[in-house]
Amino acid sequence: MSEIRTSVEKRRIRGIGVLSIFSAASFIYFGLLNSASEKTTFGFVLDNEWVIMKEWVISSASGSRIFSTLAILASISAILAYRKKIAVTIPASVATFGIFMSFLTWIAAGKFIPLTGLLQGALLLAVPLVFGSMSGLICERSGVINIAIEGQLLASAFVSGVVASLTHKSIWGLIAAPIAGAAISFLLATFAIKFSVDQVILGFVINVLVIGLTNFLYKKLLIPYQSTWNTAPTFEHIKIPILSKIPIIGPILFSQSIVVYLMYVIVAGITFALYKTKWGLRTRAIGEHPTAADTVGIDVNRMRFKNVLIAGLVAGVGGAYFTVGSVGSFGKEMTAGAGFIALAALIFGKWSPIGALMAALLFGFADNLQSTLTIIGVSIPSEFMLMVPYIATIIAVTGLVGRVRAPAADGIPYLRGGAH
Repeated sequence: MSEIRTSVEKRRIRGIGVLSIFSAASFIYFGLLNSASEKTTFGFVLDNEWVIMKEWVISSASGSRIFSTLAILASISAILAYRKKIAVTIPASVATFGIFMSFLTWIAAGKFIPLTGLLQGALLLAVPLVFGSMSGLICERSGVINIAIEGQLLASAFVSGVVASLTHKSIWGLIAAPIAGAAISFLLATFAIKFSVDQVILGFVINVLVIGLTNFLYKKLLIPYQSTWNTAPTFEHIKIPILSKIPIIGPILFSQSIVVYLMYVIVAGITFALYKTKWGLRTRAIGEHPTAADTVGIDVNRMRFKNVLIAGLVAGVGGAYFTVGSVGSFGKEMTAGAGFIALAALIFGKWSPIGALMAALLFGFADNLQSTLTIIGVSIPSEFMLMVPYIATIIAVTGLVGRVRAPAADGIPYLRGGAH
């Protein structure tokens, strides 16, 4: 145990050291070496919400210095907090914010950044990632590796779009999507739990199967008969009275479609159920100590099977977002690797609902940021911004967010009687 604690401490020290280096680099490059005379403008009004500040105009050079100085001070606070055995999460978060804002103020010199729109777009891009990571969370907390999140999302998007197109009702597409996700989960559960097939290989096979099947149907059915099979209606945004008027957070959180509101409910429900209910206790038990769970009367494989199906239902709602939640029509391989990014968010979030949510939001933000910077015409290549969440993941794994460990029985088939 002492060796594990020492290893964790070393990784945390390295993480704080990396953050401090980035803070110092941002101060030197974005602050001291920034001689831009232009001003950076941040916009805070998106719709008809209450206005406290419409725009904030700041000198690119001085703004970069201010934010990078904040990052340095926060990094020093993180070092002092570590020495006093205090949590470093808050100062580390402030340092990260300072580095980012210093970079943004520098790169957007002479440009307009719609900050509220940037955050709203980040949330929307994160929606399928959140559902996918919640699906992976339920599976892996139960001891089943879910590499098939991509297939669950893609199949659900396809079925949702087709059903909504045929019925001309987006709600039927939303209802059908979880059923499609559960069907993919049924394949995963059957072969992984009943036949003990290698779960990683199985997940990739299922993904390839879904990609091939949806591509075939897309070419043979959706393209030739698009007006009938691939013109789904989408959900309108629902503005919650008063809450949608709150500056900045109102249009971001409370002026969304029903799929986004379902995301709030599902994340809160999973968080509560996993830590506060008998189901959650048993789920964590079969993922950590299945033999012990078996000895107290829990049917490990039966519960794993049910949980994998529940995970498919959750992923199905995320798949519906691609069609009835946004563009309406289904596109070839439109999930574009979202299932794998969701899996990375789950690992980044240390297999916890809130952690996975925050990681998914980070990925969505980085994705939307690179799109925004490309649109406003900054000089930095957009591909660089795509690397940001992955760089953050590497930093996290080095120790800044503590030890990253999967459930002990994750991916290990269980044979009744205790043999694995």
